[in-house]
Amino acid sequence: MAETSSLKVEVVSPERVLFSGEARQVITRTLQGGEIAFLPGHATFLGALVENHTRIYMTDGKVQDVAVHGGFVDVAPDHVTILSDSAELAESIDVVRARAAQERAQEAMRGEHDATVEADLRRAHARLAAAGGLPNSSSSAGSSH
Repeated sequence: MAETSSLKVEVVSPERVLFSGEARQVITRTLQGGEIAFLPGHATFLGALVENHTRIYMTDGKVQDVAVHGGFVDVAPDHVTILSDSAELAESIDVVRARAAQERAQEAMRGEHDATVEADLRRAHARLAAAGGLPNSSSSAGSSH
């Protein structure tokens, strides 16, 4: 198979295709091994995703930041498809609301820890990271790298 210079990237939820475009790299976080980067020509891969800030490095130099709330990533040499029950593009995230959710989850964590509260905190963190709302965040939301 000939080496391609870009990847067809799609972020898909049950309701719709949230994002579709051409990229030169995708970085996301898997359950099994932490962050992973996919470049054109990557070996076939299927992995489970955790709540995370996914970065899609577009062929035009821009970066599309996405809050992914679990799901799967399907990779072939010429494409990356993220299948998620819930995902949000950075520009659609309400940072004030995400900060409030993070504060509620942190307050709840001071009491009894439970899986739901921990998941709420991870989701809020992913949303804030994607939207550039974390202190010292390395997010590239709105940038044109």
